[in-house]
Amino acid sequence: MTEPGYPAARAVAARVQDHFARHLGATSLLGSNLPDLLDIEAIVDAAFWASLRREEGYIPKISIALVPPERVLQPLLFGRRLSLDSTTLTKVAPAVERPGIHLGVWRYEGELRAWGTARLIPAFAFVLEVAAPGLLVVKHHRGDGGKFVNIAVLEGDQIKMIDEHASQLPDTPGLLMTLLGFDAPGSRAGRVNVLVDLAVSMRAHRRGGIILMVPSVGEEWRESIVHPIPYAVEPPFTALADLLRRAAEEHDRREWQEELEDLVQHVAGLTAVDGATVLSDRCEVLGFGAKITRRKGSALVEVAGVTEPIEGGEAALVHPALLGGTRHLSAAQFVHDQRNTVALVASQDGRFTVFIWSPDAERVHAHRVEALLL
Repeated sequence: MTEPGYPAARAVAARVQDHFARHLGATSLLGSNLPDLLDIEAIVDAAFWASLRREEGYIPKISIALVPPERVLQPLLFGRRLSLDSTTLTKVAPAVERPGIHLGVWRYEGELRAWGTARLIPAFAFVLEVAAPGLLVVKHHRGDGGKFVNIAVLEGDQIKMIDEHASQLPDTPGLLMTLLGFDAPGSRAGRVNVLVDLAVSMRAHRRGGIILMVPSVGEEWRESIVHPIPYAVEPPFTALADLLRRAAEEHDRREWQEELEDLVQHVAGLTAVDGATVLSDRCEVLGFGAKITRRKGSALVEVAGVTEPIEGGEAALVHPALLGGTRHLSAAQFVHDQRNTVALVASQDGRFTVFIWSPDAERVHAHRVEALLL
């Protein structure tokens, strides 16, 4: 018995193919590297139905890469190629649910087949990830070892195409530029890139949290914090900052990447504690569990601009509390009062917002970026 077709699969296929055509054309890699329209549709369709199934009570989480094994470094090959359907995907999902492992799929004799697993795939290979039941993410590899670039997010019948032109908006924060894939190649050790890693990690623990990034020079930010900070870090924890300085001088990424991942997990874990985690702009940890307060003499923040980097999304003006509650309201108030700071806010439901001060609009601006973090 086969499942009915997933309508969003056909609706999104042409738009995804157009994305690859533009990027591959710009790199002289178009040719046979362009994913076929029917292949995109078939993979999305099979993955969607697999996401709704259960195998021994577990929710399937799987990453599928459309790439032939000859283009993969050290592929693990199955003795018999598997058919691409929801039953197969559900059963094989536990083997490829860990980060960085993909089920390799390619067309043989007119039919898509799973040929094995892959760890190292080429840049601009089509990848589809099952993030949760009914939640799929289409992405491609950057080619520099960093986070994949998201192209589209499908949730039920809703399709969100990532708007690459969002990088051209005024006051676009560096974190958003990195998530959109516009940072310089090889810059994965930079401060902004580490903020991306922290954002992904703090969103993953699903407890909600806030990171306040404050200037390393000056103490004005303390006027917007209730003292004493419950878990002040004295002296500041500098391991992450020290590693960033070291990584800037070392060309071999393997020398520091594992340590960086451990430190990111360590720092992101602090955000699970109620209150805000405070980092300097050098990524030194100054404290966590901090309570935000309105600076003496400052007005209450009443409105914030909000945008989401998806096609068709329109900027809006809303009360900050409507973005997610008291956590978002306090972060917006902090940025309103301390205009040279950045606040990263994760909700328990997975929403993620970056608050900055917009000099052009002269108000707090909220960038909704959860679609880029999946």
